[in-house]
Amino acid sequence: MKNWQEKYKTKICSPDEAIQKIKSAKRISFGHICSESTVLTEALVRNKQLFKKLEIDHLLSIGKCEYAKEENSEYFHHNALFIGPKTREAANSFYGDYTPIFFYQTAKIFGKDGDLAPDAMLLQVSPPDENGYCSYGLSCDYTKSATESAKIVIAQINKFVPRTLGNCFVHLDDIDYIILEDTPIPEIPAPVIGELEEKIGANCASLINDGDTLQLGIGAIPFAVLNFLKQKKDLGIHSEMVSDGIVDLIQAGVITNKKKNFNPNKVIATFLLGTKKLYDYADNNPAIELHPVDYVNNPMIIAQNDNMISINSAIQVDLMGQVNAEYINTKQFSGPGGQVDFVRGATMSNGGKSIIALPSTTADEKISKIVFTFEEGVPITTTRNDVDYIITEYGIAHLKGKTLRERAKLLIEIAHPKFREDLRKKAIEKFKIL
Repeated sequence: MKNWQEKYKTKICSPDEAIQKIKSAKRISFGHICSESTVLTEALVRNKQLFKKLEIDHLLSIGKCEYAKEENSEYFHHNALFIGPKTREAANSFYGDYTPIFFYQTAKIFGKDGDLAPDAMLLQVSPPDENGYCSYGLSCDYTKSATESAKIVIAQINKFVPRTLGNCFVHLDDIDYIILEDTPIPEIPAPVIGELEEKIGANCASLINDGDTLQLGIGAIPFAVLNFLKQKKDLGIHSEMVSDGIVDLIQAGVITNKKKNFNPNKVIATFLLGTKKLYDYADNNPAIELHPVDYVNNPMIIAQNDNMISINSAIQVDLMGQVNAEYINTKQFSGPGGQVDFVRGATMSNGGKSIIALPSTTADEKISKIVFTFEEGVPITTTRNDVDYIITEYGIAHLKGKTLRERAKLLIEIAHPKFREDLRKKAIEKFKIL
């Protein structure tokens, strides 16, 4: 767009000047993950004296998160809808909160008339095209909905933000204040994959057939699965997240999206998380589309993909097949994210499968992750009614359609050998026969 800076020069200001514009706000939100403008969130903290218990609602953040520290609790009240490492302490303390929610529902809750519709939205976007449209770039998810519902929108225009395509644009007319600052996008390298993750990844990959459409969650195990797909053909992607590993398989000709019956020939996602390699590949690439999370993660939309395979991780599974993917040692650790969205969508899909994969024990092998029952207060992420496949390094347990006794037996078989006898004794006591 020629001379757009001249046309919109009245909107251009410094980060500190922009924060001054929202001093009367009661509730704000940020762009999700890499769509967070750390230039603006750091300016927010610099100008904290303007605020008194300003409510900050958002999901995963990879910035400094100083607004979530106890020392700033006089100025900000942090409410996480998904908890990350830097917001975990606040979410489990008196000066922060956690709101349980499925990922696909976040677009509605941040949207017009939603319970968390923000007074102001802070984010970063790509430079505008010739028609004045900026791409949300790295996260469309709830970011688009919150931007559209906010009373004031402050956007950092950043040349490093890729121009991703799809239902993923905001016009300059809908941005109230513009920050011109080019800051490199945070890069999240691939997780370390060891022998344990490889065994689990291989077990997961054994359930994937040529032409299937995949969703892969966050973590080492979903990433490990990618290493065992190199001999597959014509795979497709409909996933909340796309990582560098997806790019590798596209370039290798493994992921073609040709066999997808729904949104064929395209990767469909709601956010990107990886390195510059991924961001550069997605830039202006019509083979990758980002859409709002109430589309991508809507179980009824997911289910329209035939042969939909979802792969997600967990913290614990009990002998009835209940899954805890968000709670450790009496503390909220993360959140359900998109796990349940895709568990339900995949199992409703024609030919679909839902996989929950986890190591059989903690890293020191002192605690079994296959447990007889959860401790009091542990939330259920995926219910026993929804669960399909559970996988560890010791094998695959197909639980859908199985009785409680059958489930207990199958899960004990994929538990670590040193815990099987104790689990078996407890199961016999409960079910009388096993």
